[in-house]
Amino acid sequence: MNTLDNKVILLTGGTGSFGNKFTEIALKEHNPRAIRIFSRGEKKQLDMMNKFNDERLRFFIGDVRDKIRLQRAMNDVDIVVHAAALKQVPACEYNPIEAVRTNVDGAINVIDAAIDNKVERIMAISTDKAVHPVNLYGATKMVAEKLFVQANAYSGKTNTKFSCVRYGNVIGSRGSVIPLFLKQKKEGLLTITDDKMTRFWIQLDEGVEFVINSISRMKGGEIFIPKIPSMKIVDLAEAIAPEAKKEVIGIRPGEKIHEILLTKEESLHSKELDDCFVNEPEHPFWKIKLKDGKDLPHNFMYTSDTNESWLTKPELNNIVNKLNL
Repeated sequence: MNTLDNKVILLTGGTGSFGNKFTEIALKEHNPRAIRIFSRGEKKQLDMMNKFNDERLRFFIGDVRDKIRLQRAMNDVDIVVHAAALKQVPACEYNPIEAVRTNVDGAINVIDAAIDNKVERIMAISTDKAVHPVNLYGATKMVAEKLFVQANAYSGKTNTKFSCVRYGNVIGSRGSVIPLFLKQKKEGLLTITDDKMTRFWIQLDEGVEFVINSISRMKGGEIFIPKIPSMKIVDLAEAIAPEAKKEVIGIRPGEKIHEILLTKEESLHSKELDDCFVNEPEHPFWKIKLKDGKDLPHNFMYTSDTNESWLTKPELNNIVNKLNL
């Protein structure tokens, strides 16, 4: 049976770009019994209700900071996909306590509510910003990863299992550089923070499919990291506006030149599969071990600048044209 078939799924942050695409794919390609959309905004929920017009959707107004509301929303839920977070780096820096309350305290509330309701599988969505974090957003997501991995110890002998998916920038999502470049294209000047900068990129539907696939194979405690291409910021700028002037303005606060998805320390307890890397729990009291996969080379790191797969300018141009931004 398909992992999502006849299951009740709760999706935190369900009205965001990930939530909309997850709902679209789950309804079209799978057969869930119900998808509960858990989010704060009634307008976005109404828009989503009208967009899908599917009786399998349920809409819960709520905030992950509110454990009581989460406990009610998770009643009789089989699978939780935790996508709710404060994600904008400058906003998190300016409002650090709010970032912690949503991204860290909210993660704890999701964990507690899931254990109390005996939810079978919980998958948290993480980011490359959580690896060697240089800003508060990344630090909160690093803590959230640790919480979800260790939550398996709190669930005891129940069937409740927690894992994470960690991937790079989602092409065209909220906060992506593409809308900025498209706006600047009209003005004839594109601003680039550093001409050496590289990023991991993944398309939204690919991210959703990887999450669903990871839910199907999780045992609890793993961090699943997809093999995705890198791109150079200067190549993206050239693909979007080859005729425009490019100006290097310097790196912004809390920003990296290159991103990391798997550190050399993590690679010591990770395995490589055909489509991904799987970071297994490090501490010896964990018994989770993949039967499949191969060990990684000594000092292996998965970074955006040493990646074997790269998006070319024509590929970037094709992707941007399909976004209809």
